[in-house]
Amino acid sequence: MPAQGKHRRTKTGAISRGVLAAGTGGAVLALPLIGATGAHAAEQAAPAKAVAAHSAPASVAKSSPKTYSVVSGDYLAKIATAQKIKGGWQKLYQDNRDVVGENPSLILPGMKLTLGAKASAPAEAAPSKAAETAAPAEKTAAPAQETAAKTADSAASESNSSGWTTPVENANVTTQYRASGASWSSGYHTGSDFQAASGTSVRSIGAGTVVSAGWSGSYGNEVVIQHSDGMYSQYAHLSSLGVSAGQTVSGGQQIGLSGSTGNSTGPHLHFEVRTGPSYGSDVDPIAYLRSHGVSI
Repeated sequence: MPAQGKHRRTKTGAISRGVLAAGTGGAVLALPLIGATGAHAAEQAAPAKAVAAHSAPASVAKSSPKTYSVVSGDYLAKIATAQKIKGGWQKLYQDNRDVVGENPSLILPGMKLTLGAKASAPAEAAPSKAAETAAPAEKTAAPAQETAAKTADSAASESNSSGWTTPVENANVTTQYRASGASWSSGYHTGSDFQAASGTSVRSIGAGTVVSAGWSGSYGNEVVIQHSDGMYSQYAHLSSLGVSAGQTVSGGQQIGLSGSTGNSTGPHLHFEVRTGPSYGSDVDPIAYLRSHGVSI
């Protein structure tokens, strides 16, 4: 007989939470539902850990930007080539405009230039609305570039049709012919200097044959061309040469890139017109160009 007073609940064992089902083949014990709430929580936690793993920062560790100290004789195109800067001297100048200033042709020994590593790595995320908005802008820029290319081609066609052109595009004379000064061994400037940042395309003013192309002392890398009228044109301080002696060239054809080789205070193009191939036979180069119908 049960004791009177408090009703004592029979203790339920772990297995009693299972379900005992009777079947034709005997008793079947269903698995106990022990800690159902905890199991459900564990199932919820597992995906959360996976999400957490995927949501770890996807940023790529960037190496610290390198710096380069400018030395005498350096110019941006030379540094960009030696340091293998993607984007060339234009990218190097863009990254260091606050150091170099407004004139990319003027860099001084001791300047500290940052070499690349300014562009941030793209995030692995869905394109933002801003990026989607920028896409049409890039498409819009494409026709503008095509227009610029057509304009350049048109200008080249005009110079080639007449056979004569300026040695650099947007020709801006910085030092006139016959300017006097102690900087020149003859006491005066034997040619005309054109503004040209390092790496600017230098072209033959007219059709002719390359007489020499190589190193020439204080002129640095130079090209000398003989034209059909018997006159010679000279292009000095080049950073690189694009032609060789004996080669035939046409008016407007690229023959090299401007630079600051030889005895030079900075990147520019020294241009001469001569009656002979050598120094000392110079004539007014601007007057010569104008005599051939070149507007300058």
